[in-house]
Amino acid sequence: MTVTADMAISLDGYIAGTGVTIDNPGGDGAEPLFEWIHNLASWRERQGMTGGEDNRDSELMREWFDATGAVVMGRMMYDTGEEFWGDNPPFRTPVFVLTHRPRPTLVEEGGTTFTFVTDGIHSALDQAKAAAGDKNVDIAGGASTVQQYLGEGFIDELQLHVVPALLGNGLRLFGGVGSGQRSVEQVRVVETPLATHLKYRFVK
Repeated sequence: MTVTADMAISLDGYIAGTGVTIDNPGGDGAEPLFEWIHNLASWRERQGMTGGEDNRDSELMREWFDATGAVVMGRMMYDTGEEFWGDNPPFRTPVFVLTHRPRPTLVEEGGTTFTFVTDGIHSALDQAKAAAGDKNVDIAGGASTVQQYLGEGFIDELQLHVVPALLGNGLRLFGGVGSGQRSVEQVRVVETPLATHLKYRFVK
């Protein structure tokens, strides 16, 4: 089992714009980070839509979807996505939501369940590992959640989709991680017109 994180990131290191709120989850100016994803066939399939581009970018997205057996996310990510995802969320796996506000587990269509974990990142990861079977656990975000797991050394592989855009300001992935120096192996580099896809493995 591998614990992964998969993030779109700008050339100058931002994963969201400024002014991130529930009503503005990507932040101001962050559209270039996500526009490339929306027409991929694999992404559209996960949203219950048809069509889209079946290209190398779509293959990489499908690979990530298929390898993931459970997901951990922060409460902000859940709150900003709940209405958009509707009754048939795209995860199709157990999802463990870090929160300080208890809520009963939600069982949705398509195999997605949302379990709200109030006793910290270790508990959420343990529960996700138990639920994932022989598949991966993905730390979905947002930035603070990924930073916490990076800081604890719990993430095994990090995939960054570097989008050819400069945001100039916003929310950084690596700022304030505080994990110290770590050895990293480059696993794969895939270049497409839409993004440069970089996969790294942390050396224990």
